[in-house]
Amino acid sequence: MTDPRKGPVLISLDDDEVIPSPAEAPPVADLEPLPRGAAMEQVAALAAARPSRLGRLFWSLLVALVTFGLSVAAWNFVTGLLASAPLLGWIAGALFAAFVAVLLVIAVRELAAFNRLKRMDEVLHAAEQALADHDLAEAREVAVMLDRLYAGRADTEWGRVRLKDAREEILDPDGLLGLAETDLLGPLDTRALREVEAAARQVATVTAIVPLALADVVTALTANLRMIRRIAEVYGGRSGGLSSWRLTRTVFTHLVATGAVAVGDDLISSVAGGGLLSKVSRRFGEGVINGALTARVGVAAIEVCRPLPFTAVSRPSVTALVRRALTGLFGQRE
Repeated sequence: MTDPRKGPVLISLDDDEVIPSPAEAPPVADLEPLPRGAAMEQVAALAAARPSRLGRLFWSLLVALVTFGLSVAAWNFVTGLLASAPLLGWIAGALFAAFVAVLLVIAVRELAAFNRLKRMDEVLHAAEQALADHDLAEAREVAVMLDRLYAGRADTEWGRVRLKDAREEILDPDGLLGLAETDLLGPLDTRALREVEAAARQVATVTAIVPLALADVVTALTANLRMIRRIAEVYGGRSGGLSSWRLTRTVFTHLVATGAVAVGDDLISSVAGGGLLSKVSRRFGEGVINGALTARVGVAAIEVCRPLPFTAVSRPSVTALVRRALTGLFGQRE
């Protein structure tokens, strides 16, 4: 006798019941999350972090105490040598005086760097005001300020001559400042973009290849500091140590405030190969994303250091910068 339980099982459905289609099933989530650019996020948090008032007071007092102690120790050392061995005392005094002179020169250079960055910022604000007011007189004044800012630089001589010849002929403020963008700042923009591409390539390579835990963070921090400093030098900043750090904090604070440091799905999908590389190797995917975030920092640094806003010239595209920087690095092709 055949067991009725051994056979096909038939499930009856109601006539009004809708059978779901397999195409309507939700997609299976990836088990491995997409790369997020952890190294650049840590660098941004480190650079944009502002110490508390108590912390600033602590470090200021510490530096003052250390400087005072070293000065007293050096004074006692020199006066003691003068009393016991006059010749050695005079040599030590001369060395100490030379050291103080070098410190004064460094301080003067830092002040000059801060002043030059301030001048570039003044030109930028004046240009934005001239464009907003559509004021020809203000635009001509901006052209004069640009000529003074880049006086003595051979790489801007042709653009300065062109701008000076057209300053009285062009009667449109947008056209005058547009000419300054294309002829005067055009070569500088090209150099600045090359710096951004080089930094993005370096950060992406180290993140993808070096397996050390903090190597990507250290490389991202040093590469971004160097990139921002060189961009400032391209546009005439010639920033020093303290001014470079202040400029870096300004750039990263702006990025953090606008949320541009956070990696979104648009960035992952726009960077060619980012999602695909993350499937093959997570390190390569992190390298691409860190390189893209470095390019974002570079574009922000250009906007901060550039003495004119982007009007006649389009704002640099992060995707295009990353594609040019990483072409051939991870087997990509444009």
